[in-house]
Amino acid sequence: MIVKIIVIITFFLIIISLGSALFHLVKHKSQEHSEKTVKALTLRITLSLLLFIFIIIALATGLLKPHGLGVHMQRPVSTDRTK
Repeated sequence: MIVKIIVIITFFLIIISLGSALFHLVKHKSQEHSEKTVKALTLRITLSLLLFIFIIIALATGLLKPHGLGVHMQRPVSTDRTK
């Protein structure tokens, strides 16, 4: 449960950082705000990479278990055609 909360919070932080970069890009055209745009986008990329690495580690350690279509696709298909 804690893994899912961390992922959701990180997604929200990524969206907030992207919104901040968009605000500074559209609203202000000065050099100072251009640097703020770059910093916000750098933060977004860093958070995205950290989230990706965290998900890979969580999958490898078993903290996060995949479910859904992938699980059902792995199931062997019955070849019994007498039905």
